[in-house]
Amino acid sequence: MAIGFGTGMVYYGMPLALGSLNFNLYLSVTFNALSELPASIIAFFFIDQMNRKTSLLVFTSLCGICSIMSVLKGMNPIWTKLQIGFELVSFFSACSAFNVLLIFMIELFPTCVRNSALSMVRQAVVLGGVFSPMLAAAGRANCGFLSYGVFGVVVGVSGLFAFCLPETRGRGICDTMDEQEYKETAACNVVGRV
Repeated sequence: MAIGFGTGMVYYGMPLALGSLNFNLYLSVTFNALSELPASIIAFFFIDQMNRKTSLLVFTSLCGICSIMSVLKGMNPIWTKLQIGFELVSFFSACSAFNVLLIFMIELFPTCVRNSALSMVRQAVVLGGVFSPMLAAAGRANCGFLSYGVFGVVVGVSGLFAFCLPETRGRGICDTMDEQEYKETAACNVVGRV
């Protein structure tokens, strides 16, 4: 849920905060909308090859770094184009992290509690989105630091919670809690013997 909170804040907040960047608002909204499509396609086609934990860590870290970089000011006029580039990479990474997170949560929980667990993660995503309009408005007053800076820090820190989760790629999905506990106990016993 912590990863969902940070991802949701960025996913819903970045399009709202585009007005604080020194770039054409209409073009930046168009570019953001167009960057969401490749993020979904990448998740769809490469989910078989991607590790869930590593993907979440990479996407949230990249999102955080690029979000912070997008508010740094430079003297060069080329920096304005770099800012929108950083913002697009950050939003693309947030969209990709969001897609991988939902797939990861489906694989993480057994069937009997999967719907409840996925609903709670989705609520955490929306709760993160609740704070986005306030941060976007605060960012307009000080040239984006309170929006994109906070977005970057929150998503970067929340992505670190992926270290606490087990990897699910290639594992079978369990139907009951007993089956899940047996599988985890058996895995711990094998690791303990080695």
